Amino acid sequence: MNAALPGTAHAPSLVDLALAAFEQGDGSLAGTAASEGWRQWMRAAPEIDEVLRGLALRYPFSRVEFVALALTAAAETDGRTAHALSELQAPLAGRRPHVGLVVRAAQLLDPSDPCTARAHLASLYGGPARALGLFELPGDGPLIERPLRMVPALALALMGAVSRWPEIEQPPPPAVALAASTQAEVARWASAVRGSTVAVLRGPWRNDLFSMAVLLASAWGLRALPVVWPLPTGAGVWLELHGQVPVLSLELAPGETRELAAPPGYHGPLIVITGPDGSVRASHGPVWSLSVPETSATERSALWRAHGFSDGDARHLARRLRVEAGRLAALGQAAVQHAALQGRAQVQRSDVAHAARHGVPPALGAQAEQLRADVEDDALVLPPALRENLHALLARCEHRSALANGLGPALRTRYRPGVRALFTGASGTGKTLAAGWLATRLGLPLFRVDLAAVVSKYIGETEKNLAQLFAHAEAADLVLLFDEADALFGKRTDVKDANDRFANQQTNYLLQRIESFEGIALLTSNSRGRFDSAFTRRLDAILEFPLPGPTERLALWVAHLGPSHALDVAALNRLAACCDLAGGHVRTAVLSAAALAAQRGDALQERDVLTAVVAEYQKLGKLLPSGLAGPHAPR
Repeated sequence: MNAALPGTAHAPSLVDLALAAFEQGDGSLAGTAASEGWRQWMRAAPEIDEVLRGLALRYPFSRVEFVALALTAAAETDGRTAHALSELQAPLAGRRPHVGLVVRAAQLLDPSDPCTARAHLASLYGGPARALGLFELPGDGPLIERPLRMVPALALALMGAVSRWPEIEQPPPPAVALAASTQAEVARWASAVRGSTVAVLRGPWRNDLFSMAVLLASAWGLRALPVVWPLPTGAGVWLELHGQVPVLSLELAPGETRELAAPPGYHGPLIVITGPDGSVRASHGPVWSLSVPETSATERSALWRAHGFSDGDARHLARRLRVEAGRLAALGQAAVQHAALQGRAQVQRSDVAHAARHGVPPALGAQAEQLRADVEDDALVLPPALRENLHALLARCEHRSALANGLGPALRTRYRPGVRALFTGASGTGKTLAAGWLATRLGLPLFRVDLAAVVSKYIGETEKNLAQLFAHAEAADLVLLFDEADALFGKRTDVKDANDRFANQQTNYLLQRIESFEGIALLTSNSRGRFDSAFTRRLDAILEFPLPGPTERLALWVAHLGPSHALDVAALNRLAACCDLAGGHVRTAVLSAAALAAQRGDALQERDVLTAVVAEYQKLGKLLPSGLAGPHAPR
């Protein structure tokens, strides 16, 4: 096939040549003119056929395929061509070209070619143009009478128009400003990895990953396009014509392998954005994997300053919040809006704490529920020793990013900034409240894991759900709360059947993932003994929440009753001395007593509290302490 020459604006298009061949008929002079027109088109196609002629350099299309592509694309985009085809094909209905007409046009364009109609038909039906998805042959009638149909996006592309293909596109995530080190790593990677390769970008947030994909494609001189997968046939050629790199999002479970193949007609790179788990394989080229580089505190400080924070606040936020560019940008924008709502032009770090805890929920879906209530110091009643241990845990969480700096190499080698703590104690002793207090002091959102949404009966689904949960929690720098955690982190059992084996696999995965988790995970349980010994070794702190003594119980009653009650000091002391109730039960009793007082329209009285206490003891199946019997006891 001859090499393409520069296009000419005034030469007839292939559509014009094909339609003119029908007007000229089968005479020898007409055949000579048609053949000369076809040869001229192959030497120097007009500008309108520039894209179509360029395909001749990439794919071994036959003459009948070129005619089919030209007529089918023109029928989709030009009304006059569609009308002319309708008249030529009468009495067959339709304004798209039929197979018989295309085959006849190919014969008329070069009558000297001994190729038979059946050979043209076979080339049209089984040739590379149809295999690449450039046209379809819908219907189940005779092949010779079937119409050729082309996707509008492809038809526009073959006619030289730049257009979208909405059916294959995914909405692009918002672009974010990446840290300088991330941009440098992407640039270095782009110069080393080229051609028909699969670039796997790993991280928990699509915003960061897609922004990296945009930089990567730009370094290759292309444009990143988020797409559905798998792509329909024809999309590969369309991507090549538009200089687009397909970017596909995958959710991979631990141990899962996904096999990818480039769409037919596409010879460029593929970009995959996915989480930290699973693997990708491809038969058409090498697979390279790049994880989102961790942003340093200095770079995070610069990003915070870009959102309007002072130098001091920016440095403080960079030390306290281990978030990457996408999450940081969302928090920064929400903080600016919160400051504006407060009537302030200068944004402060307290605005970020409000945005993190109340304004910008991470994408955890139905796997966890956010606990938004702020827990202040006076709401948490604990024994002095336990409060001291809780403050020590708070310090560990506050300084976790730089805790290993300056320490020995044996510690720095495997140091991870994650914090894992177990709260054990009877129900109602304040474990969940303490988790809320810790999150409030840290200025981080608290999410309680929904075990029903995480645990699945299908093999591998639980691990996949947990992998997504931990990845998003790490990137958002939030506090994960596992209530009744022994349901997930319980002891491994002897393998007696397949169920035992899969249950142990889940536990093994959890043990590995909780150890590598770089966020803050809090677990609560009624008993420390229900946990696997290998798990307790991985914990940074175990805090025992005892039942409150008389002093703590008095503080609990005062903290729950507030100032608007009619109980005297003696009544309060009697409740604290005689009622061996934990904080959760005190809360329930006070709410019940308040309802009685509200129904009466009076201040809360001692008899209201005692009535509620009696109901609470009945609910627990315990006898009412004798010390509560008195003139105000319910009868």
